[in-house]
Amino acid sequence: MILKQADSKDAQITQLEQLLTIAPAEKRDMIERELRTVRAGLKGEQEAAYLIDFDLKETSKTGIIHDLRMEIGGRVAQIDHLLIHRTLNIFVLETKHFNAGMKITEDGEFLRWNQYKNRFEGMPSPLAQNERHIAVLKDAFKQIEMPTRLGIRLSPVFHSYVLVSPNSRIDRPKNFDTSRIVKADMVLKTLEKQLDKEGVLETLGSMSRFISKDTLEDIGRKLVAMHQPASFDYAARFGIAKEESVSLRPTNQCRGCGSADLSVEYGRYGYYFKCRTCEGNTPIKIGCGHSGHKERIRKEKLNFYRECKDCGTSSLFFVNPV
Repeated sequence: MILKQADSKDAQITQLEQLLTIAPAEKRDMIERELRTVRAGLKGEQEAAYLIDFDLKETSKTGIIHDLRMEIGGRVAQIDHLLIHRTLNIFVLETKHFNAGMKITEDGEFLRWNQYKNRFEGMPSPLAQNERHIAVLKDAFKQIEMPTRLGIRLSPVFHSYVLVSPNSRIDRPKNFDTSRIVKADMVLKTLEKQLDKEGVLETLGSMSRFISKDTLEDIGRKLVAMHQPASFDYAARFGIAKEESVSLRPTNQCRGCGSADLSVEYGRYGYYFKCRTCEGNTPIKIGCGHSGHKERIRKEKLNFYRECKDCGTSSLFFVNPV
């Protein structure tokens, strides 16, 4: 039972793409890295959401909430996926997307492979991150009217898991427990295993917490009502003042008459600017700034993107007038 789909990230990506068109050269790398991070995260979340929905969207025993962001008591939780079972077992799922795999040390340190530097690099523990999310989620449940049994308010039980792509490589240590790091296509089996492994006392506790489908949906809707979408001001984050955007914006001009009334056209030698004032042609010159790399222009309807295969970057370059 799906109670909330993920919010669209289109506006966030568009803001970064537009910022690239006005950013000075020394800030482009930072913006492009952020754009890659956002796209990679989105890809991982979409992949996990598809697999979760495929297995669980038809069942009335589990409510599914994607992309839940809450601010409570000055603390913020950004929960990628939340599964609410009718036994009030709550599964909090944090999605991580690794292009080239991850490694977990015997001490529980998480490392990701940097394919550009050809080495492992440290990263924040997603397990610790998820525990912080659960702390905020517990506060959220305190604000929700919960069902009771014999006059006692029912309390949920929380389970933390980190999801990675089914294609990701995970180097696991021998001794440190990594059972909470699972492939996204194993969510259903993980949920069933968690419920099945409960002992007699835990099972009796779960049965005493068993709620109806309507109550499950009501709890889920109340959580969704607490959702507060994030707002992004990347111009401020990267130190690009809005009042400076006009002076920072690279002005594409006709080399003949100097007009900025242009459109991108395709000819014998590739893409070029066509002046709508004098009808003259101006070559398009682009470069990612790295020696030996070759950027290319890709068209998508009225949008034109500059892309570097070597850097793995793609950013909005120009939008043709209608």
